Amino acid sequence: MNTIKIAFIGGSGLYKVDGLSDIKWVKVKSSYGLPSSEICVGNINGNKVAFLPRHGKNHNISPSKVNYRANIEILKKLNVENIISLSAVGSLRKDFKPGDFVIVDQFIDKTTKRQNTFFDDDLVIHIPFKDPICKELSQGIFQKLKKLKIRTHQFGTYVCIEGPQFSSLAESQLYRSWGCDIIGMTNLPEARLSMEAGICYASIAMVTDFDCWHQDHDNVSVDQILNTLKKNTNKAYSLINEITKGKIMICSEKIKEVSINSMISDLSHVKKSTKTKLKYVLNLK
Repeated sequence: MNTIKIAFIGGSGLYKVDGLSDIKWVKVKSSYGLPSSEICVGNINGNKVAFLPRHGKNHNISPSKVNYRANIEILKKLNVENIISLSAVGSLRKDFKPGDFVIVDQFIDKTTKRQNTFFDDDLVIHIPFKDPICKELSQGIFQKLKKLKIRTHQFGTYVCIEGPQFSSLAESQLYRSWGCDIIGMTNLPEARLSMEAGICYASIAMVTDFDCWHQDHDNVSVDQILNTLKKNTNKAYSLINEITKGKIMICSEKIKEVSINSMISDLSHVKKSTKTKLKYVLNLK
């Protein structure tokens, strides 16, 4: 199967790729159950890309119910080399305003129910996660955002909460005291699993509103948030179009072997069923 250089994962408000042609919705089986959706594969600006709506085509999957393992495994099966996530977030800083984009570079995990590793059977692997995001891919995206003159913060720490409820005031204030910049419910499991699968991952967070710590939080209407979400989605379309122009961005970081190189268990003592399950994740023969 030919390599797909980039797959886009769309969050709230982003359920398609504008300008995509020769579209095929590809059904790929996963060892981990049903993914969020079939994978949309098509061409844009002469480049083949894939797209996955994280919450399903009709946004009927809550953050806690997204099958992150299945989503990442099927992208690996399609030979995807780079994943770019585009997601709606809340802001924990005054200078990270609604409509701004943030290139995530760090995460804090406050989830409780997520299955965020492929290695939970009889194979022990401890991958390094100091840098959870692909720096090279993120830098390339930042340059594209600058060209488009989209107001962007080059770095940001994303606190990932379980949801589906939003934060209490005390929680929101606590996350601010930790130095968190934005808050969301989805990206961290994807970053962990992409690293385990040897796929470069970048996260573009699109601010829709201030979290509840902000004095004007209760004065913001749902219509205002939806309007910002729509504007952000249009900016995301422009970004995808820019990323896919000409020679598509390719990350040179060598993370494909990170899991193999971080293996503690002896593969010869691992069950055949486990190795079969992990065939694509670990590129096993």
